Amino acid sequence: MTVRAQRRGFLPIGIAALCLAGVAAALVSQHVFDMQPCPWCVLQRLIFVVIAALALLIAVWPSPVARRVGGGAMLLLAIAGAAAALWQHFVAAASNSCNQTLADRIVSGLGLDASLPEIFQARASCADAAVDLWGLPYAFWSLALFVIIVLAAGRIALRPAR
Repeated sequence: MTVRAQRRGFLPIGIAALCLAGVAAALVSQHVFDMQPCPWCVLQRLIFVVIAALALLIAVWPSPVARRVGGGAMLLLAIAGAAAALWQHFVAAASNSCNQTLADRIVSGLGLDASLPEIFQARASCADAAVDLWGLPYAFWSLALFVIIVLAAGRIALRPAR
């Protein structure tokens, strides 16, 4: 494998690692520090997992088409994740109930809350889940990670390997 080919795989692997680290941090927060997730938190976890899967697919199949399509899909998902983080902080956190919101319907509609409850089951209201981590709202940490992914995925999608 050439150095150039190794560099092409670095960005997708880095994206996957960031996404999985974000989900791991959320799970540690939940299971060790009792910071229970709301439906919007869980939806963002799902988006991170899907982005990680796409990034790993691009890393093992780095064709120009895969990079362009997969990078574009990651870009759109990261934008959706950023929107979910903003919605969680500015709208949902002001609500006492998150039941039957878009986030709740997506996660329960996919059956993830029943099949993988320790990862994808919402266990708090949006108002209760509005917590800070090192002085910043938890949703903003997620937003920052999505912004990094938007930039990296945009680079993959718009500058495919030759």
